[in-house]
Amino acid sequence: MPTGVHLRDARQQLFDAAERVLLRDGPDALTSRAVTDEAGCAKGVLHRYFSDFDAFLTDLVLDRAAQLETQASALRESAGTGTVTDNLTTALTTLFGPVPVAVIPLITFRDELRARLRRATPGGGIAILAQVATAISAYLADERELGRIAADADIDSLTLSLVGGGHLLFADRGPGPPPTATVDKLVTTVLADVVQRRPR
Repeated sequence: MPTGVHLRDARQQLFDAAERVLLRDGPDALTSRAVTDEAGCAKGVLHRYFSDFDAFLTDLVLDRAAQLETQASALRESAGTGTVTDNLTTALTTLFGPVPVAVIPLITFRDELRARLRRATPGGGIAILAQVATAISAYLADERELGRIAADADIDSLTLSLVGGGHLLFADRGPGPPPTATVDKLVTTVLADVVQRRPR
């Protein structure tokens, strides 16, 4: 590849290239060479913007995690409308889309990436999962405030159940996401008690 290739918004193009490799070939295939080949540029371009490949991956994960904020805002805005179960079923399907689900194992299996993400995001939690948990927790708190779930609902435990169960459903190696009915069943089961006990 010629080293003089000019990329407009090179960082974003490299991120997009990495995402395509990740979705197509999985985390094991995500190397600096695979990214620059996919972006159609010299390997040196990546190192012009990032000190090393783990620095690139850290910024990639943080960029993709930040994109979940739009979905998180939409979930909170849905509080008080529709049904709690439908809102959460839709949210889990969106928040655990193909890119977030592909990024999670990348974080899990790269120790240095995980360490850098911890330094970049104080407060703990695995990036992506932490954003999903924050969104679900805030929404449940809003619904509890509105009286649509029981006043004594344990938001932390509900959030862990929904996020953990949701991740297991969407991380399954089968083709495509789980059926909506499967996600709905998870949400309905987790929320059954707190929805039934809410004031009539």
